[in-house]
Amino acid sequence: MSKPRMGVAVPHDVDLSEARWRKSSYSGGANDCVELADLGMHVAVRDSKNTDVRPLLFERSALHALVSGIASGTI
Repeated sequence: MSKPRMGVAVPHDVDLSEARWRKSSYSGGANDCVELADLGMHVAVRDSKNTDVRPLLFERSALHALVSGIASGTI
């Protein structure tokens, strides 16, 4: 099994105009966290303070590996 790629720039042909951005309920409504948008096979991640910058695009499995690694302390 190949290792998932962690993050790549969002290709310009990915339409994010209809993306439904979500942020953690732990953010308390502040704009100092990341936001996620479900794009099917991929998840877009952006900085809630700087939404004009193109987000990163992760394969679903790569984002899961990243979050799991952070939670377990291995990353």
